[in-house]
Amino acid sequence: MTHVKLHPASKGLKGTLSVPGDKSISHRAIIFSALAEGTSRISNFLDGEDCLRTIQAFREFGVRIERDGTDVTVHGQGIQSLQAPVNPIYFGNSGTTARLMSGVLSALPLFSTAYGDPSLSKRPMDRVVDPLSEMGAEITGRDNAQYLPLAYNGKKLKGTTVQMKVKSAQVKSAVLLAGMLAEGETVIYEKGITRNHTEMLMSQYGVSLDKQSNKLTIPGNQQPQASDLKVPGDISSAAFFIAAGVITPGSSITIENTGLNPTRDGIITALKKMGADIEVEQVEKVGHEPVGRVHVKTSELHGCTFEGELIPNLIDEIPILALAATQAEGTTYIRDAKELRVKETDRIRAVVDNLRALGADVEPLEDGMIINGSSRLTGGTVNSYGDHRIGMMGAIASIIAEGPVTIEDKDCINISYPGFFNHLHEVCK
Repeated sequence: MTHVKLHPASKGLKGTLSVPGDKSISHRAIIFSALAEGTSRISNFLDGEDCLRTIQAFREFGVRIERDGTDVTVHGQGIQSLQAPVNPIYFGNSGTTARLMSGVLSALPLFSTAYGDPSLSKRPMDRVVDPLSEMGAEITGRDNAQYLPLAYNGKKLKGTTVQMKVKSAQVKSAVLLAGMLAEGETVIYEKGITRNHTEMLMSQYGVSLDKQSNKLTIPGNQQPQASDLKVPGDISSAAFFIAAGVITPGSSITIENTGLNPTRDGIITALKKMGADIEVEQVEKVGHEPVGRVHVKTSELHGCTFEGELIPNLIDEIPILALAATQAEGTTYIRDAKELRVKETDRIRAVVDNLRALGADVEPLEDGMIINGSSRLTGGTVNSYGDHRIGMMGAIASIIAEGPVTIEDKDCINISYPGFFNHLHEVCK
């Protein structure tokens, strides 16, 4: 486990940067490309640890995948060409790999087993196993398949109607992938709006899908076709520098090539609501995804309440939103975010404990937190708990702290943002 000590920035943040490729899209691009007929070329792929787990998973099925940095070539030969893996598949720390691949593994006529690291092995899998079981999936595992490791006795599933019980793009995507491979039609009723990258990519890879409000209908027995894809920059990674520019005096920075999907831009909506000076400029569409640049300047923030439908659109950005709220005037309330309890770590506890350790006034709620603003961050030690977003939150806090901040287990940041510290150094010069 490696630590790093960071010191306050003497000047505001300046410059322009491009964040790595979107993690959610990178996972899904590999899945569709590996299942497709033909060769797919993916550029700006996120070569972080989580996404590499998805690549390795399909290599276990015999798919030839070549990687040259952030360029990936997938030689798909269709669903029928996949071979049963000899070894158990290791998902590492990747919840996205575990949940989405469960939809694929349960619907392929092959037997497979999968496991994860200690952190992933504590995260709930029954939220995926239950709806897949309604389609006829045979999945067994620890505590009635609530947790990894799991065994998938893959078979042809039956299309059915699934009422989503959680607001989760991962669960929705798992059922969509299973429905694509199943016999008959699968209908999904979403509980609320969640990120729609799977639906976007289905269109790109020639998969039929009908969406009407919260109702998704997908015919079965579909074979994806190869497609070339450029992955937009990850707005969840950009969020850390957006917030840093807002709360650091004397700052003016631009983040380019950032994905601006409206199911993912909740962090911009939230910070603007607090009074942030943020300008968004859409430049192009990459596939079906809007992409552009975000200009950020130092701003005076005020406390707000965040709850309801906005929360799924910024669930991964709540740690950095909480840090920004410590610098706002007044009190910020974050509610309806109980999903944070079952992320890479209990992020409510991790955010509260670490911000308190740095001198902030934060109170936990069962489904969120209360942040009293205008805090002086004195510095201290941030325990990342092996969670990349907690580690990055601590690193951004170091910019405005009065004393040094030590990040424990800094390497976990490589899960989603290799090169994060290089970018931090560039804008803090």
